[in-house]
Amino acid sequence: MTCDRNVSRGMYPWRTVMGLALMAGLLGLAGCKSAHYSKVEEEKVAPEPIVLHEGDSVRISFPGAPNLNTVQQIKRDGRIALQLVGEVQASGLTASQLEKKLLELYGPQLQTKEVTVAVESANFPVYVTGAVLRPGKILCDRPMTALEAIMEAGGFDYAKANQKEVMIIRHENGQIEHFKLNLKKVMDGQQSEPFNLKPFDIVKVPERFAWF
Repeated sequence: MTCDRNVSRGMYPWRTVMGLALMAGLLGLAGCKSAHYSKVEEEKVAPEPIVLHEGDSVRISFPGAPNLNTVQQIKRDGRIALQLVGEVQASGLTASQLEKKLLELYGPQLQTKEVTVAVESANFPVYVTGAVLRPGKILCDRPMTALEAIMEAGGFDYAKANQKEVMIIRHENGQIEHFKLNLKKVMDGQQSEPFNLKPFDIVKVPERFAWF
């Protein structure tokens, strides 16, 4: 009864006070932890540098030698052709890495040791053929999966397409590689790892029945 009267008058028992203090401390710690995690999440979503690849166009500027300024499209072999230094490997590098490489190549010939590289456009071609509604060449300006390329080509010709045997043909390092995809699983809503295309890949959608 005495406890009840003390509570009603605003005089909390010492255990209650200690409990409230402990709870406040835990809430304070939780707040700090949440702030820490939000910072980590911000770091995780920071944009990564663009890696150059075949088909990209780059603008190369020489502030001390404007006669060398040029816009070049990276060729299928990953190279660009430049005055004075000839063929330079650009595919696989970021713009800043290419700048550093060009400074090394042009350094002895430049009075102003400065080169800037900017991505003018980042398009690369892939080809879709077979049982789709609009077969042909597709220019990609962003990373694209095999299924997205098929949708860009009008989608499957459902009267003919064999979605279980989609073939990707890839020319890489002087060799031809083949990858077989079962896209029917994806179309049926099943989980599947997306297949990202590379420049000049060929996506072939076979027909269900082949007559010889």
